[in-house]
Amino acid sequence: MAKLNILRYPDPRLHTVAKPVQAVDARIHQLVGDMLESMYDADGVGLAATQVDVHERVIVIDTSDARDDPRVLINPELVATSEEMTLADEGCLSVPLIYDKVPRHAKVTVRSLDREGKQQEFEAEGLLAICVQHEMDHLMGKVFVEYLSQLKRDRIKTKMLKKAREDA
Repeated sequence: MAKLNILRYPDPRLHTVAKPVQAVDARIHQLVGDMLESMYDADGVGLAATQVDVHERVIVIDTSDARDDPRVLINPELVATSEEMTLADEGCLSVPLIYDKVPRHAKVTVRSLDREGKQQEFEAEGLLAICVQHEMDHLMGKVFVEYLSQLKRDRIKTKMLKKAREDA
């Protein structure tokens, strides 16, 4: 496995819409393993392939307290969403140290392929539901800061560009 470079906002590649995975093969297995390693190393709870500059519909998530229950979602789709909404602070590995409230469906039903290419369907609520929706946004080329006001987005963009210059 290899740790992957996570793109940082406002990198324009984060706005690329991901294509469906055509086959769950050795290349996808390697990508999933590398994404899990990268997510755990960065202390995240979710990571979309878009964030590591691979523009295919692959997500890894682990919202367990022990960090030992990884979920793999290949070609995920929301098949049901609750009318009830929730508002919780979100962060993102592509926008480190920035947190803000984003409206999300309180419950979702997700259908996807698992790590082995078998179809799975599950209901999610709480942090898992938020994480699924957040990561699926990435696959559509959307970063959570786009839910915020223009003023907040501009401030975050300025802060991120300044941090990138300092790190360079």
